[in-house]
Amino acid sequence: MLRKISFFILFMFFLTTSNAQVVYTHVSNANIYEFLDELASIKVIEINSVVKPYSRIFIAQKLKEANAKGDQLNKRQKDELAFYLRDYNKEISVSPKTDYIGKELFCKMCRTEIKQLPEKKRLDLFHYKDSLFSFTINPILGIKYYTNSNGNLYHSWSGADAFAYLGKHFGLYSSLRDNHESKIITTPDYLTQETGFGKKESDKTGTDYSEMRGGITWSNEYMSIGVIKDHFVWGDNYNGSNIFSGKSPSFAQINWNVHPAKWFEFNYVHGWLASGVIDSQKTYYTPNGNRIVYREKLLSANMFTFIPWKQFHISIGNSIIYSDMGSNPAYYIPVFFYKSLDHTYVTSNFGGSNAQMFCNISSRNIKGVHLYTSWYVDEIHIANMWDKNKQSNFISAKAGFRISKIKNISFIAEYTRSNPMVYKHFIPTTTFASNDYNLGHYLRDNAQEQFFCIRYKPIRGLSIDLSYVNAQKGEDYEYTGVGGSGLGLPFLDSLAWKNETYDVKVQYEFINDGIIFAEFTNSFINGDIGKYTPEFMWGRKNTFTFGLNFGF
Repeated sequence: MLRKISFFILFMFFLTTSNAQVVYTHVSNANIYEFLDELASIKVIEINSVVKPYSRIFIAQKLKEANAKGDQLNKRQKDELAFYLRDYNKEISVSPKTDYIGKELFCKMCRTEIKQLPEKKRLDLFHYKDSLFSFTINPILGIKYYTNSNGNLYHSWSGADAFAYLGKHFGLYSSLRDNHESKIITTPDYLTQETGFGKKESDKTGTDYSEMRGGITWSNEYMSIGVIKDHFVWGDNYNGSNIFSGKSPSFAQINWNVHPAKWFEFNYVHGWLASGVIDSQKTYYTPNGNRIVYREKLLSANMFTFIPWKQFHISIGNSIIYSDMGSNPAYYIPVFFYKSLDHTYVTSNFGGSNAQMFCNISSRNIKGVHLYTSWYVDEIHIANMWDKNKQSNFISAKAGFRISKIKNISFIAEYTRSNPMVYKHFIPTTTFASNDYNLGHYLRDNAQEQFFCIRYKPIRGLSIDLSYVNAQKGEDYEYTGVGGSGLGLPFLDSLAWKNETYDVKVQYEFINDGIIFAEFTNSFINGDIGKYTPEFMWGRKNTFTFGLNFGF
């Protein structure tokens, strides 16, 4: 029956004739995301920034909208716009899907008049396009070098990135990157903003690993669905989301986005996580080696975004991590409240499920000001909310703002608090993690962070950030079971780890996807540094970092 339903849905998809194709711009391509956020803050465009990554066609549409309002941009912003249009012109069809109206173009897809777009194209290793098929491939190269009084280390990478469009509806993309770290600076325990990788190491020496991302998508003008392996971020933030941060290794997922009306958008993910928990019954041994089999771990998550008026977005959603029951069809129903399934359909919480809820509110109603807050609710008991001896509210909350009132300067402030036990679970196969990397905020539970940043962009491509971070983490409590040790635990009763960092970062995007950067960090990290911090950064350190990269 499920197979017949799937074929019927696909058949209905192919009956449509609208032209739209989707491949995703990776969340590590921070400059284009930053530029779109800046345009949204000054109300030139409107974006739903709670869910990332954005597709290339979405980015192209927003750049075209900004091009239509060129009189609202300063010189640097106009230069940025022309620069990015050199790349995203690939997604802009000038004919026959567009009509000429005087000296301007009218884009039927985004229904807005736009000025004549730049004809210059970015430099690609190879690009081909005809009426049926287009294909682009570019190299990925980069190195990041660190030096301080503890010595030197570096992270280098190389590979290739490619994407293609086939016909009117299909998009394909892939990215392969081989990495080398001279010393390991990323593990599931380290409290850093570095993206994790799937290989575990015990000696913290250098390592080599690879990352494969990509997928195939089908889309029309109001929805897209894809089978992909990629990172994603849910929750507005400027220094790490507390819902889905995108810092765990990428994992395979079914991704569905629907935007049927101006006032509503829906996103759904069903993912296959890496549990890291050995299945002793399926593991077997041979004379030539052992076959280690791990237990399954799956994720379903949805996010409903409502836009009651322009530039004001309210997003609510929920997720569940489940295992030991196969790929349950109930969790493929995108619009469910999954906690209810855990209580009724799957019999109880001991059935192998761990549910979460979240909310995000974003307002750009004041020109030049972005206000936002996001809440991640792991467990909440209203009756015990104000009783410190009984409280069991496992919640992470974030609030912040960005002010862009002064030409080419932005001020950012953000505060994050995560109560004890949030993100944790007593069943190892249903923790909020993949490859043991937390899916939520990088500081995990019983922690808080204050983040301040002044961002200055004097010319196209050049960004100067002055920032300050004060991050604190308390005792790492153990979650032993339902109704047990999570009750009444104090927030930051004693500090286990603290990081106070002043940072100056300068970067310049000299060509599309080509960036050179330098950074100076004055940091003081103390506490249980052996557990939470790479040895390279222990204590008070002045660290210089510099490098370059092409591709993401």
